Amino acid sequence: MMKRLSVILLALLGAGSLQAEPISVLFVGNSYTFGRVDPVMSYNTANVRDLTAAMALANPTGSNSFEPHPWGGVAGIFKQFTVQAGLDYDVALSTRNAASLRGHFLNSNPAGWDLRGNIASQSWSKLVLQEQSDEALPKQAGLASNPAYFNTYVDLIEDYAHQGNALSYRERDLIGGSNAECAAITGASAGTCGTLRNIPANANASTATELYLYQTWARPNLVNAPFTTVTDPVTGAVSFTSTAATSFYGSLGAMNEDLRSAYQAAAALAGADGSGGVTAIAPVGDSFMRAITSGIATPDMYAADAASDGLIDLWFDDGTHASTYGSYLSALTLFGSLTGLDPALLGAAEVAAADLGISSADALRLQRVASEQLGFSTPVPEPASYTLLLAGLLLLGLRAKRGSTPC
Repeated sequence: MMKRLSVILLALLGAGSLQAEPISVLFVGNSYTFGRVDPVMSYNTANVRDLTAAMALANPTGSNSFEPHPWGGVAGIFKQFTVQAGLDYDVALSTRNAASLRGHFLNSNPAGWDLRGNIASQSWSKLVLQEQSDEALPKQAGLASNPAYFNTYVDLIEDYAHQGNALSYRERDLIGGSNAECAAITGASAGTCGTLRNIPANANASTATELYLYQTWARPNLVNAPFTTVTDPVTGAVSFTSTAATSFYGSLGAMNEDLRSAYQAAAALAGADGSGGVTAIAPVGDSFMRAITSGIATPDMYAADAASDGLIDLWFDDGTHASTYGSYLSALTLFGSLTGLDPALLGAAEVAAADLGISSADALRLQRVASEQLGFSTPVPEPASYTLLLAGLLLLGLRAKRGSTPC
């Protein structure tokens, strides 16, 4: 009975937020957002807009044949959640494999790929930014970490979305102050640091846009992988090599701490200039760690019993991308962060989980993880919620009566 009331309550909460215009949300990122492999990658493509699909068709340079468009991904799962919650969301994604936020803003893509133009294509109600998986980390040899780029381009995209002023700048103006210092900080050449960047105005900038950072997860392949991996360029299948992998962190928790700190710092810097700043961080990486520490997810995907320990595996075979379960947990965390609704209210009958082959029991476990990570209370309605529930039922009854009255 309580679960049934929870489902009704979720629908009523959604119904109460319906607007004349749908809430538009753009997910900006890479394969961590579009899902990398099926069934997530192509999930719910009919109901989300893949803004890079036409670009890839026109010029597939740099694209992987095993990642065919259109993509639904985490955005597609999120969209399904909003439908079940009775929310009217227009969901789009602007994603490219291995893209960084700097790459999105500077359009460092094949000819015809205008990722920055996707951000400026309309005024968005909500904008979600997902950085390349190790760019935000403190610099370490062997990693693509570049925290100066991460901080700089979170701030630039935030300003571009909220204020939209045309820009002309050199990266040395924003990082280090000189070509040499910028190069020392970023690892780029002095020429790159001194290149003049001309960014046209964003005519669709809006101070009302809510901007969220999608905090990514710690990567097992950077922590405790026995060997490096290779990916088949045709099938996308992953296999081990005989080359020992380097561990850059002693634990997943330590890497996650660095990611959390990096995203918090970037959010603080983006808001320091009074341009609107970051609305919130969606703590997806923290949800992954909570699933492990609560005994729901396997702590070591490389352990001999990882496939038989009865725990959920949050990672794909390459030890970096999310598994179907990891993508589902990502979408749950994003759903709660962007809508303010408790993911646990989606319940055992949640549609996306069934579509993706996730059991009701596992769906409930992952919903609980996201709910607890976001600080929601138990999904059993509190007394105040029963009042809201009754009011909602009365409202629906009045609407039904009004709709049956002849004009």
